[in-house]
Amino acid sequence: MAAAGVIRLYVDGSCLGNQNVDSQTPAGWGLVIVTGDTGLGKGSGELFEEKSGKVITDASDEDFIGAEIGSNNTGELSAFAHALRWILARDVTGEYIIRTDSNYAGNITDGTWNAKANLALVLRVRALWDEVQKVSGVKWNHVRAHRGHRWNERADHLAARAAADEAPVPFTFWKPGMR
Repeated sequence: MAAAGVIRLYVDGSCLGNQNVDSQTPAGWGLVIVTGDTGLGKGSGELFEEKSGKVITDASDEDFIGAEIGSNNTGELSAFAHALRWILARDVTGEYIIRTDSNYAGNITDGTWNAKANLALVLRVRALWDEVQKVSGVKWNHVRAHRGHRWNERADHLAARAAADEAPVPFTFWKPGMR
């Protein structure tokens, strides 16, 4: 396995009308992978890759990972799952830090908090977390939402656009705060 420096993965979830949610409620997730970011200030480093998608609630869909409803929390947990899958797909050891504006998602993922809902999704995300822990170091930490942090804002943009079934604004034309 090749070695890499610290890679930061910014994750976010989004839900359109995050009230009275069900399996038909549109929700999305966003993932931004950054190299050279210090984790301080408003976001440094370079964009390496970005991904986003809808929260899948249909158990017959091949991309289903356990979400029973579309909500902000299932979007956040789905983003974590996709970040962990991204790490597992690499043949690179190194330090990975997942940054999220959701203490719920981070603490549920690492097992600090116990889940009361979204149990199938939580079990899948925790299994991915455990699998990544065996092959490479991964930590998570909190970044404050909607404070102008470049990479967190980009993950938010990707998640909101996925929830709305819209293409994201290309990175070169995007500015923090754009939804």
